[in-house]
Amino acid sequence: MNSSECFIDLHMHSKYSDDGEFTPLELVDLCRQAGIKVMSITDHNCVKANVEAAKEAAKYGIEYISGIEIDCSFQGVNLHILGYGIAFDSIDFEILEENIAEQNVLASRERWRLIRQMGFEVSEAELNAVASADSRGSVWTGEIFAEVLLGKPEYFDHQLLKPYRPGGLRSDNPYVNFYWDLCAQGKPCYVELQLPGLEQVISIIHKNKGVAVLAHPGLNLAGKFDLLNDLVLLGLDGIEACSSYHNEETIRELYQWGEENQLLVTGGSDYHGKTKPAIFLGEYGRFISDKRMEEVLHSFGLLY
Repeated sequence: MNSSECFIDLHMHSKYSDDGEFTPLELVDLCRQAGIKVMSITDHNCVKANVEAAKEAAKYGIEYISGIEIDCSFQGVNLHILGYGIAFDSIDFEILEENIAEQNVLASRERWRLIRQMGFEVSEAELNAVASADSRGSVWTGEIFAEVLLGKPEYFDHQLLKPYRPGGLRSDNPYVNFYWDLCAQGKPCYVELQLPGLEQVISIIHKNKGVAVLAHPGLNLAGKFDLLNDLVLLGLDGIEACSSYHNEETIRELYQWGEENQLLVTGGSDYHGKTKPAIFLGEYGRFISDKRMEEVLHSFGLLY
């Protein structure tokens, strides 16, 4: 199967993620409208959406699987691990969120310095107008810088920003593409965080009754699929083979690898709302049927 609508989406983000647009309740309603019957909200390093979403999903007969997406590092590569079926009331996730959140506030200031070093003028007030904030302060992600800079009239003809404007080569998801091009690992405005190791993250998920799944490896492990076997040795349970970011060849390769290693093979859109406008709930590249994915979820104890 190629990209088309489906009734399972196991990767989406609410406003509890720094780059999410909708509240958990709004996200559940959007899933209802899209005809999604099985969902999971997997916010970045945060489990707060799960209580609200699970209760709301039950009202509409939507099966809800608790989730989180945790940033971690393995052999110098930044990875994202999805935790499914977790006991989300655990203090382990509170500690994890607090640690990453505090670092993100500090990293935002360094990212601001690097962006200005590239010749852009942007104020704290402009950033805060679109940023999320808590008791620690505002977090300014690469996507927020993109939203502010692309909205400033004085930069309408700026050469660096042209690829992200309508008709440009990176205009399909302009905000997140700006992040990947300028602020991701190895890029000029990248700010390193002290992330937990992969083994530690898998251990936390397992300790709290969850299943650990590698998110969109076609992005984070591009050209490094040789590391996949090492991840399995550390206890990885599954792989997100079916993703908005994967072409059919990549999906097929990852799916076959997952099957050969008896892993949970999942799929999800990685829906964020305005941050990734070309991505829609329930739409992601795949060639396995919803029925097959549902059977696999049952076999791993994530559906009953």
